[in-house]
Amino acid sequence: QVQLVESGGGLVQARGSLRLSCAASGRTFSTFAMGWFRQAPGKEREFVAAITWDGRSTDHADSVKGRFTISIFRGNAQNTVALQMNNLKPEDTAVYYCAAAKYYYYHTLKENYDYWGQGTQVTVSS
Repeated sequence: QVQLVESGGGLVQARGSLRLSCAASGRTFSTFAMGWFRQAPGKEREFVAAITWDGRSTDHADSVKGRFTISIFRGNAQNTVALQMNNLKPEDTAVYYCAAAKYYYYHTLKENYDYWGQGTQVTVSS
């Protein structure tokens, strides 16, 4: 079992920055992929970014490329996946979810992910 706990959400003005963190603990494997998704009211949950467990491969949705950066920090007891968000826009407002998948294949698809955090709210005012 894998536990994921997000933190770092909040209210920010447009063009501001936020850094989200996801603490991952439990039974993880070197093949794992970690992802960030978001869901705005009335919309489907959508892919934001993903990273392999060793950090060598990353992918970002076109809507956030050049503004958001995913990274991973691996430790003995706990691992952290971060999402640095710069130049935020009102359309980035959503609940952001951290997720873990057993494999990196199809990492943009939410169906590929086996574990999810509880989500953290990000609100960007104009």
